[in-house]
Amino acid sequence: MPRRTLRIAMNGVTGRMGYRQHLVRSILAIREEGGLDLGGGDVLWPEPVLVGRREHALEDIARRHDLPEYTTDLDAVLADDSVELYFDAQVTSAREEAVKKAVAAGKHIYVEKPTATSASAALELARMAQDAGIKHGVVQDKLFLPGLLKLKRLIDGGFFGRILSVRGEFGYWVFEGDWQPAQRPSWNYRAQDGGGMVLDMFPHWEYILHELFGPVRSVQAHVTTHVPRRWDEHGEAYEATADDAAYGIFELAAPSGTVVAQINSSWTVRVHRDELVEFQVDGTEGSAVAGLRGCRVQHRAATPKPVWNPDLPVSETFRDQWQDVPDNAGPAGFPNGFRAQWELFLRHLMLDEPYHWDLLAGARGVQLAELGLKAAAEGRRVEVPELAR
Repeated sequence: MPRRTLRIAMNGVTGRMGYRQHLVRSILAIREEGGLDLGGGDVLWPEPVLVGRREHALEDIARRHDLPEYTTDLDAVLADDSVELYFDAQVTSAREEAVKKAVAAGKHIYVEKPTATSASAALELARMAQDAGIKHGVVQDKLFLPGLLKLKRLIDGGFFGRILSVRGEFGYWVFEGDWQPAQRPSWNYRAQDGGGMVLDMFPHWEYILHELFGPVRSVQAHVTTHVPRRWDEHGEAYEATADDAAYGIFELAAPSGTVVAQINSSWTVRVHRDELVEFQVDGTEGSAVAGLRGCRVQHRAATPKPVWNPDLPVSETFRDQWQDVPDNAGPAGFPNGFRAQWELFLRHLMLDEPYHWDLLAGARGVQLAELGLKAAAEGRRVEVPELAR
């Protein structure tokens, strides 16, 4: 089989997400299976060049996975004509400048979200990439989760009838870092470093709502910092300047009419649900609750008739009245969502197959975060205008 090597500058692989999901479970997983089959006997072999600020961490990863190339010199990598694709999973505050350099160097772009810390900057990146004639994509991994793939199957099959509303619950308790180590890096809680629940999660909610139900046309939000004092990776106390919880209401322009979505996002909530994120969709013909992996439904014909009676204990288990949606994903099951999107982007890059999760889609996510913060600060509903290139 003819093998085509693609050298990829992977910046930010020493971080949790960049290492585990993008390097190990995506690029290295593709290599372990002999490369990406492009059809017609052609195979794409991804060759990562590890980039970061901490040389010792890069060296450790390179040695662990037998990867020959790593560097702390981003400019040198971008000046290398043999490197065709730039990937960025750095902290948000560092991403914009690095992506600009990569675009100027003529590299194709694939980046984590949010693509920038402001909507204007994110839109500028999209326009720069378009003007440069390069291909570009933004990670929108949750669209490829098994639970949401099952939910999309229900939507496409007309299960819900007219969709009325969406309710989402996301989050878990992130330890403050004093007596137990925090599960998230401390920069997430510093606004000056690009942290905050809204900037982190509203871009996710934008593409999920946009892709499954319809574009977001307005937003209302209450944003707060419930835990104002935390401890960093070195055990030093610091002031949390970024929001750690957001309570949003979104108005969607769905094909069948307006849909209302309400999503609570919090790093200060203890989990009492089946998964760390769940979306309930209610329609005239049925309802569904989808999480990361599972999805349960209740059809109109099978809906019980609850009767409000506070004088008697509940006599039925409401969760038992729902039916599981089967996987139906073939013998291999659902793929890792990050890898699935990587493969789609690589096929777009090599074969020019359709791909619409680009930097403009990424800019929509940053726009929603920015307008969500504006809505919270001003205590009002804010319109979300359509972005144009």
